[in-house]
Amino acid sequence: MAPIPTTSPPRWHTWTDVVIGGAWLVVAAWVWTTRADTLLAGHPAYAVAITVAGLVGALVLVMALRTTGGGPRRRWVAVTLRVVGGLLSVVVLTALVWLRPFPASEVAVAAMEGSDGVRVHDSPTRITLAPDGPAPTTGLVFQPGARVDPRAYVALLAEVARSGHLVVVVKQPLGIGFTALGTPEEIIEDHPEVDRWAVGGHSLGGVVAGIFARDHDLDGLLLWASFPSESLARRDLVASSISGTEDLLTTPRDIEDSRADLPPGSTFVAVEGAVHAFFGDYGEQPGDGRPTVSRDEAQARIVAASVLLLDELSRPTD
Repeated sequence: MAPIPTTSPPRWHTWTDVVIGGAWLVVAAWVWTTRADTLLAGHPAYAVAITVAGLVGALVLVMALRTTGGGPRRRWVAVTLRVVGGLLSVVVLTALVWLRPFPASEVAVAAMEGSDGVRVHDSPTRITLAPDGPAPTTGLVFQPGARVDPRAYVALLAEVARSGHLVVVVKQPLGIGFTALGTPEEIIEDHPEVDRWAVGGHSLGGVVAGIFARDHDLDGLLLWASFPSESLARRDLVASSISGTEDLLTTPRDIEDSRADLPPGSTFVAVEGAVHAFFGDYGEQPGDGRPTVSRDEAQARIVAASVLLLDELSRPTD
């Protein structure tokens, strides 16, 4: 009996599989090669996603070399699967590329070692900055800006902690604040020694902090180059909005328009000459303005205004 002949898949099928698999593999390799330190230091979700993308790419390439064809009906199914797979690949890989984080600067990474008066504890989901001396009774939960390495805020917030306040920086899954909406509640529960809490954040992180403040009993809200997504005017909050006059991502007009959404008596501090990226140590950001003041001078004002908010919370109430 003669053997049943097998058919090889059309050449374009194979090349389509190679292109799709190669794209997944290349994106994964590129992100790991250019952001390995940032991925390992941040929340593990993005590192896992990128690793899975690489494995998917490798699997598709192996299958492309081993697949044999079938009858016309199976080939039409294969065509449909390749079209769907190609479209899905474009969506997923575009998202993964966009989520590639802004890395923390050398100054920020060095601040992770701690400094005089401040102890730094790093975990997979948060960075805790605790002042030396008596246990603090006021605390700040801080949400980073979208796709920004959470370590980028440690040098600035260490100065806030040095003034006697507990500061916890959230490591957001995929670097997006909306994936960590409930994290401040977990942090607050882990620190029963702290009596009064503020939430805050930079850019999108500030928006997320505002949402949390809307739904929870808190004492303060700290916005860095940010504004609430809806009105908090009726909340009993001590709020401070700190912004840069040269910021083109959260513009002075945005800040002015947000006044009515914050509680009466909120403090507004405009740092002359500062831009969006000065609220962290992660280099320049596309679409931002041009600074007319040094980073050090702008950050000194940002820190001073932030400390004033937490100091106000720490004062005894009648």
